[in-house]
Amino acid sequence: MQDYEESVSFLGTWGPFQKRVFLLLCLTSIPGGYNLLSVIFLLATPSHHCHIPAQSNLSEDWIQASIPVQVAGGRPERSSCSRYELDLVQNLSAVGGKPALNWILNQSSAEVLMSSLKREGCKDGWTYSTEHYKSTVVSEFNLVCSDQWKQPLTSLFYFLGGFFGCFISGQISDRFGRKPVLFGAIFALSLFSSAVAFAPSWPVFIALFFMLGMGQITCYISAFVLGSELLMGSTRVIFSSLCLPFVYVIATLLLPVTAYLVSSWRHLSLTMAVPGLACLPFWWLIPESPRWLVSRGRFQEAELLLRSAALHNRVEAPYVIFIPANVEKETSEKVESTSILDLLKTANIRNVTLMLWIIWFSLNVSFFGLSFNMSALYGNPFLNYFLLTAVELPAYTASWLAARSLPRRLSCISFTLLGALALLLIQITLDSNPAITLTLVLLGKFGILAGIAVLYMFTSELSPTVIRNTAMSSSAMFSRVGSSVSPYLLQLAVFDQFLPWIIVGCLSLLSVLVCFFLPETFRQPLIDTIEQMPPVQRFRWPWASTPPPEDDGKLAKEQTTAPEIICTSRL
Repeated sequence: MQDYEESVSFLGTWGPFQKRVFLLLCLTSIPGGYNLLSVIFLLATPSHHCHIPAQSNLSEDWIQASIPVQVAGGRPERSSCSRYELDLVQNLSAVGGKPALNWILNQSSAEVLMSSLKREGCKDGWTYSTEHYKSTVVSEFNLVCSDQWKQPLTSLFYFLGGFFGCFISGQISDRFGRKPVLFGAIFALSLFSSAVAFAPSWPVFIALFFMLGMGQITCYISAFVLGSELLMGSTRVIFSSLCLPFVYVIATLLLPVTAYLVSSWRHLSLTMAVPGLACLPFWWLIPESPRWLVSRGRFQEAELLLRSAALHNRVEAPYVIFIPANVEKETSEKVESTSILDLLKTANIRNVTLMLWIIWFSLNVSFFGLSFNMSALYGNPFLNYFLLTAVELPAYTASWLAARSLPRRLSCISFTLLGALALLLIQITLDSNPAITLTLVLLGKFGILAGIAVLYMFTSELSPTVIRNTAMSSSAMFSRVGSSVSPYLLQLAVFDQFLPWIIVGCLSLLSVLVCFFLPETFRQPLIDTIEQMPPVQRFRWPWASTPPPEDDGKLAKEQTTAPEIICTSRL
């Protein structure tokens, strides 16, 4: 809306009003970042084995011998889901036998004797290790062995909540405003984080967890959109591409620290509600989007808000800020095409949209699959997760620097290819060298996340103005489909421990291949209509930018762009 940008240019781009909005909106991303991957710690699976009741009257040696020993990953481990028949073990103990633990672990004759006994399930429950966690959802509701399928299903409900939150938040925001949706999502995060802590059963927990997922993604999207509409020029670019993601990542880094200090999952859930409650008073400090008010024909409210901002910035507002006739005309033109079906209207936009959906899905399966597969690595889970999240900070910085001077396809392909190769090399070092394995995981996370950061800009620049919001929302929906699939990747380790890493690496390579065929947008003006969509590339090297088409000057006149839009395209 070029007339709007010109009408509010008297405010400037970096006054006291913008500084306040910039800071507070960055802080509102903390609740969403803090809750992003809480599923990892709430659903952590401690090492466990069958419980031997105290009334069985067995000595400590016989209790240890009652659990079969099996080899997993080249290391001896106690069975998690079976034990030798307790009645037989009690009979052997009653006749005066006394096994030695070193005989059993060294596969001596004593173990041969024990291994000849029949096995049974964990009829008396399980004993869970408290080395890292005092209690988790898994240990409290016994989501192991025959009920292990409930673990990925719980994660699936969380990400499905994000899918539906992404689907409806944009429509609600367009109708009722950006600010109510933002603070409604923050309130929902606090409410359902607290409610989850009192869940009496697993079915109640997943229902509340679904609602928690809806609030998490809605919180970030609403803050992103509101900041993009309240801020202008270079301030908007820095906010949306650098500062907001940085604060979001820092909030995510706080989660493993909190989980380390609060080892009970119920107490952790209550702690997750605190950032949202702290942000609720911002309701009286963050204004509604004047741009949205204008789009709804509420010019008087928009002018009142802008005049208040002018007083805050100590600048003089013009006597008449908006010309209602021009704004109404632009609004009516914009409403003509808002359906998701318009993304499939012509061959050009249909091909680009389908390829973007594939890339968003593949990269997010890899991104969240990496996080869930951290449990397969040795070492302290809190430190591993902290490092995996901290690597996002240089990834965002690298993507921002690359977007300033490199073509979009080259940046996206290079970062994603780096991540894919690192993930495929993990199968060489997974068992032999844990330190190198962790380094490769961090390098893979760096590459994939930097590729996703470039993909945000790439998708925005490939989408026509008339349906840009719809295109971004549909891509985010497919990203949530990918994150919903990711919890099941860990279950594939039953067939082969390398299989999850191979899949995430291959999906990243698929994204690289598809990205080769996307049109280049670097230093090109933003397209406004579906008819201006460029065709897909049959095959071009990523560093070969498409030169701007030669014409008689008509196209340049038709695509007159505001200065801040050109800045967004280049950054």
